Amino acid sequence: MPSETEAALARERRIGWLCALAVVLIWVGFQITGRVAALSPLTAWDVGAMRYVGAFLAVLPILALRGLPRMAPHRLAAVVATAGIAFPLSAYLGFTLAPAAHAAVIMSAGLPVATSLLAWIFLREVPGRARLISLGGVVAGVLLLAFEAGPAATGAWRGDLCYAAAAFSWAAYTLLVRRWRLPALEATLAVGLYAALVYLPVWWLLLPSATAEASLGAMLVPVVYHGALAAVVAGLFYTRSVAALGPGPITLSAGAVPALVAVSAWVLLGEQLGPAGIAGVGLACAGLVWGVAAARRA
Repeated sequence: MPSETEAALARERRIGWLCALAVVLIWVGFQITGRVAALSPLTAWDVGAMRYVGAFLAVLPILALRGLPRMAPHRLAAVVATAGIAFPLSAYLGFTLAPAAHAAVIMSAGLPVATSLLAWIFLREVPGRARLISLGGVVAGVLLLAFEAGPAATGAWRGDLCYAAAAFSWAAYTLLVRRWRLPALEATLAVGLYAALVYLPVWWLLLPSATAEASLGAMLVPVVYHGALAAVVAGLFYTRSVAALGPGPITLSAGAVPALVAVSAWVLLGEQLGPAGIAGVGLACAGLVWGVAAARRA
């Protein structure tokens, strides 16, 4: 019979993997709806504003029940800067410049690469052999996608750089969550509350907007899906998974995202990939699946 400690650890791991699965499914929808929003009259700055409005409204009931997040000022600033500001705005700029499949490979599949690189530079954590093989597949997939010669790739390198910036921003947040052992609810409340207070006045006063030309439906999707669901619900699940499993499994669990997004974007948005792009998505998926299997065996 397993001991109480072993049973508790097994339960914690199950919770972590379930949270990781929920995050993957939300990420797929985030990237498809983000690309759809980018094809609407809304600017990237508008989509970001809608996200912040939705996240702010979603955290208000929680704040009313438990009060403001209790976090040291420097930690609060770091969390808001990485997960609250840099990640979504980089992603939304990328959506206006490059196809959704590029976002899936570079942001989702590239996340473990960015996380491992930052952990190696700042924490002196050297990845093991299995993880290096996994990351090698992802890097090869990204390179194939970046050098794809098809029409969908024309001028997309600027969007790809934005996607890479988003991946590194979220990777930094992931490592901060682990290093500071931030509770999921505290981190999510901080992002939902303070990112809106910082960004919305700047957007209203200084940034270009096309909300007058957009339909109500086009604005409601980022408010509800990107704000309430992707920023708050997925933020809770993501942070909870990191707490249960560490940063490796959750970043590697994105293995299904590139293929799911590529197929969805092909069917729903007509964003067809060429042979190099298809091979790149396949390599990235294979690398991540290998990494997930290695993480679960560990």
